[in-house]
Amino acid sequence: MRQSRYGERSETLNDIDLTPMIDMVFILLIFFIVSTSFIRESGVVVERPAAQTAENQNAQVVIGIDAENTLWLEGNSVDIRVLSPRVQQLLAEKSDLGIIVAADVLTNAGVLVEVLDLCRQAGVSNVSVATRKPQ
Repeated sequence: MRQSRYGERSETLNDIDLTPMIDMVFILLIFFIVSTSFIRESGVVVERPAAQTAENQNAQVVIGIDAENTLWLEGNSVDIRVLSPRVQQLLAEKSDLGIIVAADVLTNAGVLVEVLDLCRQAGVSNVSVATRKPQ
């Protein structure tokens, strides 16, 4: 602050108002959060089988089955005996739950069928198997 010639103090405004910049940052943050799809990944990379009728699916949960028949849910290895309670818990959180089972080409068909059956027994009506378009 400095004194003017009339004895009054006048303040100089050297501060930059950050409010508009903060508002823009929050608007961009909200935009990216809303525009991002919230798909939970299985946590394992699998080589999906090829199918002529493959199409894109949206689901909230992906259950992965690797070549050694190990189940993966939300990045963690899961025993098949606890899969049904975990799916029921996810179904309680979201009533219109969709599940994609991403099984490796070398996965045992019996394990795949058992996972599909457990998901349907848990009450999930939208269960599908992940495939890819052939090259």
